[in-house]
Amino acid sequence: MQIKFHTIIEPFRIKAVEPIRHTTYEEREAALKAAGYNLFLLKAQDVLIDLLTDSGTGAMSAQQWAGMMMGDESYAGAKSFYRFEAAVREITGFKHVIPTHQGRAAERILFGNAANPGDIIPNNTHFDTTRANVEFRKATALDLRIPEGSQPQLIHPFKGNIDLEALEQTLEQNPGKVPLAMITVTNNSGGGQPVSMANIRAASAICHRHSIPFFIDACRFAENAWFIKTREEGYADKTPLEIAQEMFSYADGCTMSAKKDGMANIGGFLALNDDALAQQCKNMLILTEGFPTYGGLAGYDLEAIAVGLREALDEDYLRYRTRSVAYLGEALTGMGVPIVQPPGGHAIYVDAKGMLPHIPQHEYPAWALSLALYLVGGVRSVEIGSVMFGRQPDGSEKPSAMELVRLAFPRRVYTQSHVDYLVEVFEYVNGMKERIRGVHMVEAPETLRHFTARFEPGQEGLFAK
Repeated sequence: MQIKFHTIIEPFRIKAVEPIRHTTYEEREAALKAAGYNLFLLKAQDVLIDLLTDSGTGAMSAQQWAGMMMGDESYAGAKSFYRFEAAVREITGFKHVIPTHQGRAAERILFGNAANPGDIIPNNTHFDTTRANVEFRKATALDLRIPEGSQPQLIHPFKGNIDLEALEQTLEQNPGKVPLAMITVTNNSGGGQPVSMANIRAASAICHRHSIPFFIDACRFAENAWFIKTREEGYADKTPLEIAQEMFSYADGCTMSAKKDGMANIGGFLALNDDALAQQCKNMLILTEGFPTYGGLAGYDLEAIAVGLREALDEDYLRYRTRSVAYLGEALTGMGVPIVQPPGGHAIYVDAKGMLPHIPQHEYPAWALSLALYLVGGVRSVEIGSVMFGRQPDGSEKPSAMELVRLAFPRRVYTQSHVDYLVEVFEYVNGMKERIRGVHMVEAPETLRHFTARFEPGQEGLFAK
């Protein structure tokens, strides 16, 4: 007999805790001003609930900590590398596994060897570091997400899909200019939305018909596999591992930040089948990261990733994680806060343009909303809008298609009461949303400006009286 309950409990017990500090409104106000109204520049000790990113911010398991004690710190040929390599190969099936200190290093090495000035790299949606590494090579990072992916309120099971017709046209119209194509799973910039197996399979077929290598940005491959299992016909009885293996079988390689679905605090890898390209990438790895059997990581990091990659595919964990995110999404929807629907796997994306229509895009509504959430409740989030993506390679400004505030859930860190607190903060902010005012940028670098740009509110401050 099987008895089912509605409550999804955390599938773990807590063995260690870290205190978090409550701050006053006045303390947060002073901290914001000192940080140039940029949440990236806050001290972590001044944040109560930190949803800035799910990258490297998760809690590691007892098995991961135990594995770290076996870390082999040999410079070359360490046992830890071969355990790491075996885990990656079991899941992806790729021949060459190249460790890096994090995902953006894998991107830099891949594009540094594969992309040249004038090239075009299509993707469903490039995330910030992917786009920056493509553009650093003077190539074009081309986003080809399906039209449904730009409509926050529209319900679609796989809004992360790449536009297959647009991909076909891009390859036909640009012979010799597309060194590779990518799909990001799940689609982070597009609201954490998943990509269907049918879409991956079809995109792969299009690329291979044009003799173009097909790569997967695999940061959240386990979450994407879970959505395929629960939403796509024919996969309900397959395990997340089996689904992930099929996903990777259609690709020629992948980049990976192991700080996401590797469940580790640092690390990543580049994996691929092409012998010649792999050798070029290993040569660059030695120059910039380290020897190919450690790639800028300690042996204990390799051990943690080897365990974490398998833990990320556990069904109980994936069920709990996606349900926790959906719980917050349902609460926000219930109070009238517009979000990207349906809720993604690792984060809730609030539609700031829909929530704050009185703030024009040149005053960065999503950035303003993120500041309000911190000032009211000590919650740190991140803007995915015109600050992050508005600056074009030629230096001009173009408003982003969506103005989103991402609330990214660190893995195995916060409990149900933390989520309920978030709901209360949003209730308060939603009740005074008409008072929220925009900001203007006073200082910014040319690349990845959202990390270090500084802002100022207008004469009324962040909140009108």
